[in-house]
Amino acid sequence: MRILMLNYEYPPIGGGASPITRALSEQLAETGNDVDVVTMGYGRLPFLETFGRLRVFRVPALRHSPVRAISVEMASYLISGFVQSMRLTAHQRYDLVHAHFMMPTGVLAAAIRRLRGLPTVVTIHGSDVPGYNPDRFMRGHRLLAPAWRALVRNTDAIISPSQYLADLLREVEPVPVDVIPYGFTPAPHADLPRRRRILFVSRLFPRKGAQHVLEALAGLDTSGWEVTIAGDGPMLPELQEQAKRLGLHVSFPGFIKGAALQELYASSEIFVLPSLRDNFPVVLLEALSAGCAVITSDNSGMPEVVGTAGLFVQPGNVPAIRAALARLMADDELRRDLGLRAQARIHELNWDRIVEQHLELYARIVARSVPISLEAAG
Repeated sequence: MRILMLNYEYPPIGGGASPITRALSEQLAETGNDVDVVTMGYGRLPFLETFGRLRVFRVPALRHSPVRAISVEMASYLISGFVQSMRLTAHQRYDLVHAHFMMPTGVLAAAIRRLRGLPTVVTIHGSDVPGYNPDRFMRGHRLLAPAWRALVRNTDAIISPSQYLADLLREVEPVPVDVIPYGFTPAPHADLPRRRRILFVSRLFPRKGAQHVLEALAGLDTSGWEVTIAGDGPMLPELQEQAKRLGLHVSFPGFIKGAALQELYASSEIFVLPSLRDNFPVVLLEALSAGCAVITSDNSGMPEVVGTAGLFVQPGNVPAIRAALARLMADDELRRDLGLRAQARIHELNWDRIVEQHLELYARIVARSVPISLEAAG
């Protein structure tokens, strides 16, 4: 099968959906499929990289940050991504297009579908669904509501990583949604001694809840414990000031990735993410894989990720977060037990199973589609 994979973000740039797109593309290529990715260029990254049956095309775009893209930058990708996709589909016979995010990338997929007749799959990831992220995209979703609904209705298949996000989409537009969780490949085990460290990793937006972690810690005796908040975002100065005001000793290493991030997980005892809402957070997968004792929220998609391998709190409930932290800080045996459960949970999300589910879905929509010739497409 030959797949045209679209995402405006792809490693080394982007957030949680970026590494998921790469992992899925790599796994599909390793199982004998040809995958061409069209994504944003950034800095001095090469236009084309080839990894066996996987090719990554980075098209010109107005990208200024490796962490976050704004609307104008996304729009610039749609223009150059359209040109590159037209070139590729003029010379290659693809079976389908798989786009990540209904907005903006679904727009590009819809154009290819209309002009080339290719069946289209879109994976939703969170902020592209109305109501998921009201602190950032409410106005945009209101303005684009008619276009969003048209995209949803005219996509051949929609994938959601969580039942929570699937239900949220269907509240707005009642269409079929296939739930396929993110797969995960654990990084090579870092055999590091655990330090008494409480770790938070995320983009620093109000929705992620770092401010509630700091407030909860202010009511605890943290002597002998390190506190690290890793990530970048608009709240960083505010969080630094909050920690200072509360008299907390907190490390803010900024945005880190790769081996340095894996070492941070592997050497931490407790990971906490009391997000107000999240779909299928990759940072939770990373923390589980490293065997951290996890505290996270009891709503949206987070219980689907963690299963029985963590403690759950009501998001924004500072006393509940404080109580969970105090419980784990005082109980070595519970931390070890949750760490073992965490690693068992990760094994349930192995990529072999997830890729098989994708390929079954691909085969289903390709069988429904009417193939067209390259001559007709031109």
